[in-house]
Formats: sequence, structure tokens, C-alpha cells
Amino acid sequence: MKVNNSIGPKLTNVDAAKSNPLESVKTNKQANSTTAAELAGSSKVNLSERAQLMQKARDIATNTEDVNEAKVARLQKLIDEGKYQVNAQAIADKMVDEHMLFPSE
Repeated sequence: MKVNNSIGPKLTNVDAAKSNPLESVKTNKQANSTTAAELAGSSKVNLSERAQLMQKARDIATNTEDVNEAKVARLQKLIDEGKYQVNAQAIADKMVDEHMLFPSE
């Protein structure tokens, strides 16, 4: 093991950060922002077809422009009064029909 007994202000990057932490933070932020800017220009995301379909479904579900408020109020009233009748056969048929439109995995 070699021991170096040199005495003097020989500062390494770590020592410089200890002696002036604000300067070290500025240098790190500049390095990180440059890297982030470079990455932002070269980044590319490819979504699978399934992910695109899920995004489209999410967009449709959150779109409230086509909501028929009068129909919603009428159906809500029927449900509250216990008069809304569900046609289970029609719902099942529609679910099967829609399932047949999508390719199986």
C-alpha cells in the first residue's frame, strides 16, 4: 500500500462540491438539462395496436360532447323508481356481436 503525504489544496470533483456545493448543483443542472434536451429531440414512442385501441376507447369514454342529457335524466328516473327493465337477451346478443368483430389473441 502506497501512502501519499502530499500536503496542499488539491481538489477533486468531490472536494470541489464540498467546498462550493452551489456551484456543483449549477453544473449538474446544466449537464442534466443538456442531456434532457438532447433526449427530447431523439425520443420516439411506438404504441401497439391494442394500446392505440385502448387510448381510443378512453377518449370516447371521457368525451361528454355527445351525451343526451334528457335521455340520461329519463333513464335515471326509471331506475330510481324501479321501473327500468333490462333486456338481458338483447345485451348478450350485442356483446357477442361486438366480440366477433375483434380478432382473438
